[in-house]
Amino acid sequence: MSELQNNHPYLAKLRELIKKLPEGQEKEAWGHPTFRAGKKLFAIFGDYEGKPSLSIKSTPAEQAGLTERPEYYMPPYVANAGWVGVRIQKVKWKEVEALLVKGYRLVALKRMLKALDGE
Repeated sequence: MSELQNNHPYLAKLRELIKKLPEGQEKEAWGHPTFRAGKKLFAIFGDYEGKPSLSIKSTPAEQAGLTERPEYYMPPYVANAGWVGVRIQKVKWKEVEALLVKGYRLVALKRMLKALDGE
C-alpha cells in the first residue's frame, strides 16, 4: 500500500466506520486496504483512473442501477460478482456509508447481523 493511499482522508473515515461494525476488520491484500466481516471481504479501497475509489460488495440488481450514474462504475476483477465501484469523491459520504453497511450485511454471519441490529 502506498504511503499516500495509507494516509488518505477517505481511508481514515472508512476505518472509523469499519470499527463500528461487529467483527469488522481491515486487512491489506493485493497492495490495497480491504475491509472484511470476519474473514469475508466486502470492500476494497484503491484508485480508479487516478482518483480514490471503493469497490463494494452489492447485488447484481443494485449494481445495474447504480452503474447508470456517472459516480459509479464496474470495478475490474469483481464486477462479475455484483460488486460496484464508487468514485468516492463524487458521492455524499452518507451514501458511501449506506453502501458499505449493505455490503457488510451481504457477507456477515448471523451473529454479526444480530449484534449490528442490537439483538
